[in-house]
Amino acid sequence: MKVSPIQFFRQVRQEAKKITWPTRKEVTQVTTIVLIIVTLAAAFFFAVDVVLAWAVKLILRLGV
Repeated sequence: MKVSPIQFFRQVRQEAKKITWPTRKEVTQVTTIVLIIVTLAAAFFFAVDVVLAWAVKLILRLGV
């Protein structure tokens, strides 16, 4: 079914009216949770990287 540009934009406006935006409190809570999780993940991967680097150096020293 082909829709004219004017009809298309009317439909877009109707659909846009159905959007429920999060409150400031919800946005703040979710942002805080995301920042905490990202920080924890970064710390975890940093620790894994340090341990693996140490293990590789140890293995290469023993092999030589």
